[in-house]
Amino acid sequence: MIKTILFDVDGVMLSEERYFDASALTVWEFLYSPQYVGLAGEEFTASPEEAQIRRVREQVFAHDEVLNFIKSRGINSNWDMVFLAFSYQLIRLIEVVKTQVPEATSLLVEQIDRPQLAKVKEWAATYAPDFQVDYAAFTADFAKGSAQKAEMLLYLNQIAKERCGIATEMFSRNSDLWQLIQKTFQEWYLGDERVAASIGRETMQPGKKGFLADEIPIVPPAEMVELFRTLKEKGYTLGIGTGRPTIETHVPLSEMNILEWFDPNRVVTASHVLDAEEAFPSFAPMSKPHPYCYVKGLLGLDAPISDAVHFSLPIENGEEVLIVGDSLADFLAARSIGCKFAATLTGLSGQDARSKFEEEKADFILDDVRDILSIL
Repeated sequence: MIKTILFDVDGVMLSEERYFDASALTVWEFLYSPQYVGLAGEEFTASPEEAQIRRVREQVFAHDEVLNFIKSRGINSNWDMVFLAFSYQLIRLIEVVKTQVPEATSLLVEQIDRPQLAKVKEWAATYAPDFQVDYAAFTADFAKGSAQKAEMLLYLNQIAKERCGIATEMFSRNSDLWQLIQKTFQEWYLGDERVAASIGRETMQPGKKGFLADEIPIVPPAEMVELFRTLKEKGYTLGIGTGRPTIETHVPLSEMNILEWFDPNRVVTASHVLDAEEAFPSFAPMSKPHPYCYVKGLLGLDAPISDAVHFSLPIENGEEVLIVGDSLADFLAARSIGCKFAATLTGLSGQDARSKFEEEKADFILDDVRDILSIL
């Protein structure tokens, strides 16, 4: 009998749309902002209007074909999505530049931060002024391999070898470039007023309003409040395992009066995952589909990180735990834990995801989170 229910947030309670918007804008900034690669052909602004955001999103993710592909390979982190999308275009650019600057390939062996991107900007302006970004090519190149989950990030090293003839291990979640991308994404999502509390510094390009105050609930907040109140009154222990950082979880869910129905000791976010990766770097990456955030939710935030990292899986009482999520990454995490899984058809693919979850034999498939009462 189910006793504990752990919920994902994006695609279950809140729409992922604004996260994908922020992801696309981050890729766009790295490619076209003068502070980064500064390619010609696009005029960058830190304060785009809604119509421009829609255009950038459609271009960067090729009408969401790239997004769907990345998620189908088990990637759930927006930070990883941005790292993949930008790094791929960076490799393509170096491939063009190296015909004039052979030593440019050595940059792909080093750690890449702002000084290295400044070099790329100079090379691009001088030797590849007509370079054309090809967002859709990402899917075709990655489809040649079978990389899944965290291996997707490492597969960039293979693409660098094929395109630039250079052996490298630079592309990984532990790289300086990944860290820079993560902080820049936070600038877009949190905006100028809130970003310092998250990343420890002000935004590098002022003018970003942030999306945190513009969240889109999947079902009316009042109905979610009633659902979680009912579940709590029935005696279920409620927790959260999300790829959102803590501030991006607490602020919108608190404003919608949803957070109060969850056990605060079991609200696990990407911030807690980053803490675990810092403490146990050899286990990184530990974002979904790694089961860490859900295991930590079972044990509680007051349990030592090491207990969750080394917890024996699958758990013995798997029939007592239910994970509710919208993605393959959530499903894979649940299977690692050995617990029940309920898929909600309110993620990026909507109802089209039903066949995939049927194929994977998810325990339950729900039109939206409100249907959970029908399976308990």
